[in-house]
Amino acid sequence: MQTPKGGQSDQVNANAVPKLNQAAVAAGDAEIDAVSGATYTSAGYRQSLQSALDKAGG
Repeated sequence: MQTPKGGQSDQVNANAVPKLNQAAVAAGDAEIDAVSGATYTSAGYRQSLQSALDKAGG
């Protein structure tokens, strides 16, 4: 997954992406909760994950 770089994005992503990865693996799909303080990152992550699953036929 590519994430925005620079400034506050680095801090948000460093916190949010591992939590989102863990939630996605546990859920087995893109229906995961947002990480507090990372609304845009969480929404983009879910959208990207769903797109990847759709392309993979999952």
